[in-house]
Amino acid sequence: MNPFTNPMSTPFTRSVLSGILLILLPVALSAQDRRLWYDEPAREWESELPLGNGRLGLTVAGSIYEETLPLNEISMWSGSEDPTAFDPRAKDYLPLIREALLRGENAKAQQLMYDHFKCGGKGSAFGNGSGSPYGSYEVLGFLHLTHFLPKGKVQGYSRELLLNSALAHTFFNIDSVHYTRSYFVSQGAEDVIVIRLSADRKRKISFSAKLSRPENGRVTARKGRLYLTGQLPDGFGGNKGTKYEAEVGIFPDGGKVLTEGDSVTVRDADAVMLVVAASTDNLPPGKKKTQSPSKALKDVDGVDYETLYRSHYEAYAPLFNRVHLSLGKRLPYDSLPTDERLIAFRSADDPGLTELYFDFGRYLILSGTRPDSWPMNLQGLWTNRMQAPWNGDYHLNINLQMNYWPVEVVNLPEYALPLLDFTRDLVPNGRKSARTFYDADGWVAHMMSNPWHFTAPGEHASWGATNTGGAWLTGHIWEHFLYNRDTLALRRYYPVMLEAGKFFLSSLIKEPKHGWLVTAPSSSPENGFFMDGVPDPVYVCMGPTMDAQIIRRLFNSLIDAATVLGIYDPALTEMANDLPLLPPNRISDQGYLMEWLEDYRETDPHHRHVSHLFGLFPGSEITPSRTPELADAARRTLERRGDGGTGWSRAWKILLWARLKDGDRAYKLFRNLLMPAINASDPSRHGSGTYPNLFCAHPPFQIDGNLGGTAAIAEMLLQSHEGFIELLPAIPSAWEKEGEFRGLKARGNIEVSVKWRDGKVTEAVFSTPLDETTFRVKTSSGAIKEFDLKKGAPLTLTDL
Repeated sequence: MNPFTNPMSTPFTRSVLSGILLILLPVALSAQDRRLWYDEPAREWESELPLGNGRLGLTVAGSIYEETLPLNEISMWSGSEDPTAFDPRAKDYLPLIREALLRGENAKAQQLMYDHFKCGGKGSAFGNGSGSPYGSYEVLGFLHLTHFLPKGKVQGYSRELLLNSALAHTFFNIDSVHYTRSYFVSQGAEDVIVIRLSADRKRKISFSAKLSRPENGRVTARKGRLYLTGQLPDGFGGNKGTKYEAEVGIFPDGGKVLTEGDSVTVRDADAVMLVVAASTDNLPPGKKKTQSPSKALKDVDGVDYETLYRSHYEAYAPLFNRVHLSLGKRLPYDSLPTDERLIAFRSADDPGLTELYFDFGRYLILSGTRPDSWPMNLQGLWTNRMQAPWNGDYHLNINLQMNYWPVEVVNLPEYALPLLDFTRDLVPNGRKSARTFYDADGWVAHMMSNPWHFTAPGEHASWGATNTGGAWLTGHIWEHFLYNRDTLALRRYYPVMLEAGKFFLSSLIKEPKHGWLVTAPSSSPENGFFMDGVPDPVYVCMGPTMDAQIIRRLFNSLIDAATVLGIYDPALTEMANDLPLLPPNRISDQGYLMEWLEDYRETDPHHRHVSHLFGLFPGSEITPSRTPELADAARRTLERRGDGGTGWSRAWKILLWARLKDGDRAYKLFRNLLMPAINASDPSRHGSGTYPNLFCAHPPFQIDGNLGGTAAIAEMLLQSHEGFIELLPAIPSAWEKEGEFRGLKARGNIEVSVKWRDGKVTEAVFSTPLDETTFRVKTSSGAIKEFDLKKGAPLTLTDL
């Protein structure tokens, strides 16, 4: 039978039997279902199950009697564009700051920056828009469902999230009645949240529903519908803040609907579908306005649940199914609830949990971002707060970039576009920052940003002075080309790269000891050091190692991109001349890679950032084969830093160990990343690791660790950054026995599928959507072989 066929005729049989059919649908269409599941409701938000379509989202706790569903809309930002951030007085102090740095008086330079060289206005510290135009990401509101259920004993409880279909369920029995609640956020054209309440007996669905928002919102109910409207503060006391609206349509099969005050009550229905639509006026530049909630609900009025789900599934499943990972024989841990499985992973290998984590990361990409929307923020799409942690903004000193590290390798290149577009849209304000603070050409962005395209230095130089945030972002433009060979996209974004390069051409200065060209002032992100005679930590410096690595990559990629596009700019000659004058990577007397121009003593040798290893990953100038001494220094640096750190820091270290071809050390870090984050004896205490719903714990939740972890799994299985494809470059011994992956992408627009046994490749299949291309593969003997490849003619190799 066609899984979408609905042969049932009555409303009741449609509500029950078709619900069962839709539950089984993902299993029918996928050989192996991937799901998170639990045998009790969530006790904290970090145990709730996230759903989204890159614009709308919610999390589901699976509560039985009282449900509170946090609703999200990715553009729900307070604040507004802040012209006061560009302090015209700042550049007057730049010569004094640089003079102090050139004399080795970093502490004096730092104090000058604390006092004078920072963003104007209030910066980001006050958040939530009420005190600062910088603003914050906020929850849209809350949908409250009070279920009127029999008072009998609850039995057979479970809740789940099906990654194959982006569908969540809650199941339970009371007095021999089986209740099912289903939730999804449509990836189809409908673009709405859908909730379905049903039971296996008639007239068993009764509940009341209402919306709420603690501030800056108005809640009403009319004619069986719920409404939420409002405007967020702009930070200036004006009316330029984000305007938003949400509407909930309630569509029952049978029963009675009563509107009272600001709530709607349904009694004795066979089944009920709730549809949530929302929009704001905070759109990314040039993007099409989202349809109004009333229009969205009008479009789905009269459309049954099965049709809505089919539209969602047919849009989502082909994207999710582009990639598949299997790490061998299934183990009994599959039968454990996911939170218990995390605990068991501390003492026993569970390849299926690794597969689940990898697929969850791909799911978060598909649910948390989409090509026509804002990029994922620190929490992706999901928050239950009026002010998200750290404002839920875009940290440019690794976190935003890490959110998008996996998109190319897991074959979702179109999902890089929100980041590339955001980078392009930073340029106008970035030009103002370049001119205002440095009297320089081009554009610059510092440590953090937001939908208002904030590019100024942060309000405190200890973390806000880093001026390579924008340049780091441009690296994704070049990587997008390397993976996809899309010259049209490269041409579209090339000016963004070029202007970023021109900023450094006009702002680098020559340091006196070696004559190197360096950034000044700057910092190695968030890490400090001690200087003789200075009691307090110092952060401000010139020419940190990471800056040189980022600028070197930017200049080289600009020169290469110009060759690809057949264009020329005089600035390229200057870049070529300046490249040899950038500070080289240097090894300390103790054998580790130096983080600064001088081998300062760090304030924290185990600091979460390992910024001076940018050249190992995400850069590629340090490799064991080409630069073995630097690779060894990177190894010593990692050993010195240790295996701890925040969630995202652990994810980065996994990637770094994978680049060093040490699969077992990478896997050790992966197991650390999956350490349960909630203290079993005191659930209010959260540590670094992974929450019960697989969200990564900084703590609190930050999505970067999830997506960095996903990229790390792929990096252990496939690498292509050295000009050739390497299969299983850092496979851990725990995965060696047998396994396969399908559909990962290597640079050059090559799709790769591999089977292995006992750590050796038994079959590799290569394909490309390009008309024709050549690619190179490293064999098990270390030889590099070149092959031709054409569209529609996959190449299978069994003798690698």
